[in-house]
Amino acid sequence: MGYEEAGRDRSAEPSSGVPAAVLDNVFDDPTHGEPGRDRIGVHLGWELLLLAGLAAVSWLLWREDPSAVRDENLRTLLIDAVGLGLLALAAGLSLRTAAPNLAVGPIAVAAALHYAEQGDRGLPESLGPAVAVAAVGGLALALAVVVLHVPGWAASLAGAAAVVVYIERRSAPVLVQGDYDPKGSAGYLFAGFAAVAVLGGLFGAIRAIRRLVGRYRPIADPARRRGAVAAVVTAAALVVSTVLAALAGMLLAANDPGPVAPTSGLDWTVLAVGAALLAGTSAYGRRGGVFGTLLAVGLVTVFQVYASERGWTLSNWVVGGAALGVGLLATRLVETLGRPRPGRPEQPEPVSDGTISSGWTTPQPQSVDNWPPTLPTQAAPQPIDPWRDPRWEDGPRRWDTDER
Repeated sequence: MGYEEAGRDRSAEPSSGVPAAVLDNVFDDPTHGEPGRDRIGVHLGWELLLLAGLAAVSWLLWREDPSAVRDENLRTLLIDAVGLGLLALAAGLSLRTAAPNLAVGPIAVAAALHYAEQGDRGLPESLGPAVAVAAVGGLALALAVVVLHVPGWAASLAGAAAVVVYIERRSAPVLVQGDYDPKGSAGYLFAGFAAVAVLGGLFGAIRAIRRLVGRYRPIADPARRRGAVAAVVTAAALVVSTVLAALAGMLLAANDPGPVAPTSGLDWTVLAVGAALLAGTSAYGRRGGVFGTLLAVGLVTVFQVYASERGWTLSNWVVGGAALGVGLLATRLVETLGRPRPGRPEQPEPVSDGTISSGWTTPQPQSVDNWPPTLPTQAAPQPIDPWRDPRWEDGPRRWDTDER
């Protein structure tokens, strides 16, 4: 039957009782959304745990080697944090739009190889072409995702394979030819990354922006299209994500005195996605915290330096896998406790029905059992006695006239 088909009649009122005319202002999705605002408190609570972990690992690193957080070593650590932070922002942005970009690691390695080969031409000459190619590649990826409406992870994995083919054209590590040293502006670069991360989290906490960014998140059948607005926002996020990954690769190459190895870069993808999930970004899209990216990146970077000081051999696969595992637990936490509180929908805006009224007071519908309405009972008419008609009393009688 027609009424049993989900989503066929979008004008019908949901079980929450809120009129369909105001669903677009109250719900995250007009048909399948939940009333009310997301609870940001769960993200802030998780970020307090991340802050405590960062403080603990930083203290352990200082006890192990105080020189690791001073002078040149501190500047190197900050640049490494910015590089990983850009990758985490790229992965987190694509996750927020429910179209995860798994090509961020190979893109970063390809950009690092490009900078290592072309760095002697100067920073603008080597940076510009890399960013332009990354933007074009991100646009191609975005068109594949939104036009064909396919999962972002699948399309980006195909894109990652194409980038790996470009990387494998080099059989040996490449020495960096440029002389740009980002350590001289390490403080400014880290401050810029921190500002972008925190401001992005603050804007993402606004309900309208949160809903707009996560509009591509599926609500019923994942293969159903989510509209032109969702497609445009997702495409823009994928382009920005690709450009951020390229910038991260070039920055990491400039910060490392050693050669750039032509690896697949998928370990960097695992590390970036793991840091984004560890920050409190939901693997399902849309939900995320405020300070989580900054704290998670700081925690992972300091832990890698601490592990090196202790002599532990931990690759990006190990650290990224551990971050992914903890991040998946964080996803379940924010999806369970971060959704609107049940039974307390946000009060919607009054809807005018064409009459002058105040508030939500409307006439209560009458029961259909009394339809049609019963008219008042009228008294039955009295029968008229023709022999008692007044005209028999008022008019002249014929026999009286005859007697006269």
